Amino acid sequence: MPLFALAVAAFGIGTTEFVIMGLLPDVARDLGVTIPAAGMLVTGYALGVTIGAPIVAIATANMPRRTALLSLIGLFIIGNVLCALSPNYAVLMLARVVTAFCHGAFFGIGSVVAAGLVPPNRRAQAIALMFAGLTLANVLGVPFGTALGQQLGWRSTFWAVTVIGVLAAIALALWLPKKIEMQKTSLLQEFAVLKDRQVVMVLAISALASASLFSVFTYITPILEDVTGLTPHAVTLVLLVFGLGLTVGSALGGKLADWRLLPSLIGFLLALALVLTVFTLTMRTPLPAVVTIFVWGVLAFAIVPPLQVLVVERASAAPNLASTLNQGAFNLGNAGGAWFGGMAIGAGFQLTSLPYVGVVLVALALGLTLWSASIERNSGLAMTPSE
Repeated sequence: MPLFALAVAAFGIGTTEFVIMGLLPDVARDLGVTIPAAGMLVTGYALGVTIGAPIVAIATANMPRRTALLSLIGLFIIGNVLCALSPNYAVLMLARVVTAFCHGAFFGIGSVVAAGLVPPNRRAQAIALMFAGLTLANVLGVPFGTALGQQLGWRSTFWAVTVIGVLAAIALALWLPKKIEMQKTSLLQEFAVLKDRQVVMVLAISALASASLFSVFTYITPILEDVTGLTPHAVTLVLLVFGLGLTVGSALGGKLADWRLLPSLIGFLLALALVLTVFTLTMRTPLPAVVTIFVWGVLAFAIVPPLQVLVVERASAAPNLASTLNQGAFNLGNAGGAWFGGMAIGAGFQLTSLPYVGVVLVALALGLTLWSASIERNSGLAMTPSE
């Protein structure tokens, strides 16, 4: 039940992050701004997570985990109420940033708490269960939130997300253990973890992998409409298929990461590069495009539990900060990926070329992963004689 409570909160946070993409025209029209300006609400949220993650992680470093999580979900509720009441664009941007501040720390601390609730050989699956809420947000929360906003106005969506936040707070209050084990740390000890190049490498891998996804996914609607030839209604159904892929991928990634952590991550990244390459060929025909997008969704989220477990393992002295920074890295990748994709289009590349941008970013992530695995292997060999 504690894992379920964390998943409910993750569902709400995921919905509020991504639903804005489907409401951009409505928000722009209501607040009298351009679509690109409304699009900055997506970037603002992602940067809010990236910047806010370490600040909030430090502020909650020695706070009891239960108190920290309840405080963060409280901040989430306040942020969404502000979104729903925003009288203008500036207030809405501020409200989005306030909401984003809880995102990284909640997933960071929540991941450590989830991993501590189960035996060591099931940690990745526990984290995957929590992140299942995030994937379900893409499958259910975003489509229904978009439909609600289009029918009753975009503010109604944020009121609905606020209700989800209240339900999550109640679930956390009821089911989180009263006492959750945690280690007391100092700020110096927390930040000292960033001197470990293995920790920094995991953060870089997370950012590159996320950038690979969003360099293409940010522009998936024009790809499906202009290249594949689908109607807007059909695009919505394809995004639902993609969300189902994310859900399957999160569960698969958790299981395989508990079995073989680094080999699983390497395998997923290799497969991801292959699928993005195949997408350049299949995107022109509806059925092959949909199948490819589903597999892409599976692989895109299969890497999340392994990376989250890996950063917690390598930053054992400061797992909460590292886990939270990893969420910031994912969101930095979100913003960076959209920027890389936009730069490619601005440079004159066609929509059909965007998956190659993703392939390059995945290749960089794979190279870092192989380098990290080599360092770990050589470090293990060096220790053998003394053992």
